[in-house]
Amino acid sequence: MNILLFEDAAVDRLYPATAGRPAFAITCGGYRLYDVAATLVRRDNGAIAAIVRPHLAALVEADFPLVKPSQALKDNAGVTLAINARLVPSMTALDRLGKLAAAGIPSIVRHGDAIAAAVLTAEHCPADLPYANGDPSAALRKLPLPSWESDLLLFDYPHDLVRHHMALCRASFEHRVAAGEYTQVRDGVFVADGATLGEHVVTDTAAGPVVIEAGATVGPFCYLRGPVLLGAKCRVSEHSAIKDGVCLGHTTKIGGEIEASVIEPYTNKQHHGFVGHSYLGSWVNLGAGTCNSDLKNTYGTVKMDYGRERVDTQMQFVGAVIGDYAKTAINTGIFTGKTIGVCSMVYGFVTTNVPSFTNYARLFGQVTESPPEILVATQGRMFARRNVPQRQCDIDLIHAMFDLTRHERQMAGEPLSL
Repeated sequence: MNILLFEDAAVDRLYPATAGRPAFAITCGGYRLYDVAATLVRRDNGAIAAIVRPHLAALVEADFPLVKPSQALKDNAGVTLAINARLVPSMTALDRLGKLAAAGIPSIVRHGDAIAAAVLTAEHCPADLPYANGDPSAALRKLPLPSWESDLLLFDYPHDLVRHHMALCRASFEHRVAAGEYTQVRDGVFVADGATLGEHVVTDTAAGPVVIEAGATVGPFCYLRGPVLLGAKCRVSEHSAIKDGVCLGHTTKIGGEIEASVIEPYTNKQHHGFVGHSYLGSWVNLGAGTCNSDLKNTYGTVKMDYGRERVDTQMQFVGAVIGDYAKTAINTGIFTGKTIGVCSMVYGFVTTNVPSFTNYARLFGQVTESPPEILVATQGRMFARRNVPQRQCDIDLIHAMFDLTRHERQMAGEPLSL
């Protein structure tokens, strides 16, 4: 079996989370769709190809080694399972996708108006699909195949990243434990090789496991209430509280209070302050005292603004969605249900959505544009601190994101200085 991961036109609606990463690289419940695809192809000795937005092609080639050129699907005959990159990476989805491919019956699987997946034989794939960068949904809809509605779930809006993570994290963390090699050092606390727990760490696993990956360290006097996943080489500072559905990516530095949130790799929030019901991209740095609100004073459902669209999340708890490379100053306060764009620098109170590539000090009457050259230099310094080489594709990504998010700054309605 082969797998084709494809981004459709709706992937832009997930900004800022997908501005600098393919949708299949979003972490939800401790897994990415890429991880689910890898499990399927390793099981069946297949190949993975991907259709992504043009500015991400070089990054995918560099960072996702299992993704091969489309020719690999032509060379490896058999069934190809095309999967929408916005598919929520649940263990249920893994099971159902595997059964779809095993049955080998050509068909289109819908989620509302979107195509969630498609089972394709050599007769329809790959010749009838556009392997150049683009949205293949239109080509899939033209195929003379039966279609049916499925309960497979897609990410439709950024707040869905938090919604589905909370629904999936316990089962996903338990699946990780069953599939991996861990030592159970306490009831429900599973530790991989090289992970360390400081003295006087308190754990509560009544609601789900605490899983600590290789090389992660937890300082003394911390509180861990599951379900919690601490990624490889993650560092949790002393006196921290990590609880109720937290997934920390590898090489993160975390302190303070974190609740019901996903934090992608290489992000720092190592001082006091609260983050709850939020999604943080990679290479984010939150200054000491930064806090977000995840509950309205009225206790009503949170409504979020996406461009000119206002969406009722139907969720009582929603924090912030923060894009890659964003930074906050000390004592920054982020209001309920706000998005902070990629490569932004935030000061004071965040009372509106923050456009990408802006210095946001609205409290002081200043919102200015940040040129990409400054962000490239900042990226280089950040990478050097973590011994990560700055590649040309990383530099190119900064410039591409600047151009792709220009509309955010033009429609922000702020006194923007360009």
